[in-house]
Amino acid sequence: MFSCCCHAQAAGGLFSRFAKYYRHRYRWLGLEPSQRQLVQGLSKVGYQGASLLEIGCGVGYLHQWLVKHGAAKAVGVDLSAGMLQEAWELAAEQGLDSKVSYRQGDYTELARDLASADIVILDKVICCYPDVDTLLASASENANRVIALTYPRIHLLTRTGMGLLNRLLALSGSHFRTYLHRPDHVQKQLSSLGWDKAYEASTTMWLSQIYLARSALID
Repeated sequence: MFSCCCHAQAAGGLFSRFAKYYRHRYRWLGLEPSQRQLVQGLSKVGYQGASLLEIGCGVGYLHQWLVKHGAAKAVGVDLSAGMLQEAWELAAEQGLDSKVSYRQGDYTELARDLASADIVILDKVICCYPDVDTLLASASENANRVIALTYPRIHLLTRTGMGLLNRLLALSGSHFRTYLHRPDHVQKQLSSLGWDKAYEASTTMWLSQIYLARSALID
């Protein structure tokens, strides 16, 4: 999901180390609070029978949950081979392997080769990407009706936490970094691409938003 090869490789390697943790965490605790808010927003705009594309899907439990509860099928894209291995195994455990598929790599490089989907999901993705405009433009091209995203709120806690995390990453020699993108910029960018915000909710750390295609609203 990164234009910089070193950054992308660092992200893939870093997240692979935590793949089993994410899978076990889901087994113990289920969806995260921010993901439950995202599901609530998707329920309002409708995801039953929809095709899904999840960018930065990790171990896949968000889109797998949606497929189990009525979405038609899903494609997940992630940089981490470890995450996708866990996603395949988790899907097989739930009998969903015929309804999901996965691609490993930089989404912005794969985007043109991916089929469009009714709903594109970016759950905690744009905070891992330096060039948010390119990412959102690619997501807009792949989304037919809905873009759903969760990313950090901007306040003292997130600034401090992400600043400390980036220092630790630098000290460890990793090229991976996290980014705070302003919500007004995200909304302006999506609006310029033809999307209108239809839902918003937040936790202490995260902002969840649903955008609908303006063309779909007109139709």
